[in-house]
Amino acid sequence: MAQRLSVWSDLWTRPRVRGKGTNIRRNKSVSQICYLVHWGAASAMEDLKAALNEHVDLASELFEKFSAELRSGFGPAVDNFVSFFHAIDWKEPWLVCLLALYFVLLLLTISSRKNVNFQLCLSLLAFSGVYLADRVNGFLGRNWKSFSSQYYFDPHGLFIPVLWSGPLLIITIIIVLDESFRIHLQPSTADKK
Repeated sequence: MAQRLSVWSDLWTRPRVRGKGTNIRRNKSVSQICYLVHWGAASAMEDLKAALNEHVDLASELFEKFSAELRSGFGPAVDNFVSFFHAIDWKEPWLVCLLALYFVLLLLTISSRKNVNFQLCLSLLAFSGVYLADRVNGFLGRNWKSFSSQYYFDPHGLFIPVLWSGPLLIITIIIVLDESFRIHLQPSTADKK
């Protein structure tokens, strides 16, 4: 590095000679500058490559740790999800009616694909159901003995988010995807003319 600096400072402190031989001195100065730039760039590129390799190694190590943790946590999550569904008594009449309601909403969503206003009302209804999920959970939690054999309505539980909000959000996603595909595939007015 000291050698590079001495050559660099020598270039700038040398007096410029006017007249005969100026082009030769200028050409030497330009070639020395090009040499310095090339030598500095090569060194900088090697430093950059080393830093990038370190970064790639660190990122791959972090990704391996993350994927190992994800794989180790995936099994218990699946077990919890399966045990959640096994804990529910699916033969209760109100659960059968709830599933039938979602089936009817899905059929309405599919059959009313071309009626944008109806689908807008349907999606607003679904969003309202998701918004009111906490209140519905509280109401059902207070009155569960009148219609259910088990208490499913824990304020911090998963029952309402999974069995109430989840299907409503899926229906809304279907409506939005259908509308976006329809708009995307519809030829523009400029193409028609």
